Amino acid sequence: MPQWLTTVLLLLASNVFMTFAWYYHLREKSWTLAAAIFLSWGMAFFEYVLQVPANRYGHVSHGGPFTAPQLKIIQEALTLTVFTVFAIVVLKEKFRIHDVIAFTLIFAGVVVSMMGRSGK
Repeated sequence: MPQWLTTVLLLLASNVFMTFAWYYHLREKSWTLAAAIFLSWGMAFFEYVLQVPANRYGHVSHGGPFTAPQLKIIQEALTLTVFTVFAIVVLKEKFRIHDVIAFTLIFAGVVVSMMGRSGK
């Protein structure tokens, strides 16, 4: 599997855990704030288990194809993608046109980042 794809898949998986850690408690009204914090922290552990190797494996200093800014921008785009699916499927929320426009502008930044710099 190409190194760029491995990096992106690890970032994607890490974002799934982080999205659940940050937002799942909104659905669970019976959780106390303390329970939400500790359960979210436990879920976030797995985000780090995937995020750190993704950044290390994908960064140019370790033979990867991406610079640090590119890794961050990819991660943010994946975060928005995972969050969108999560908000619609799990939280049952609808997106406004303003949300769609804002996300589109952020994705335009991803395109600019990938065109503007070569990792190697």
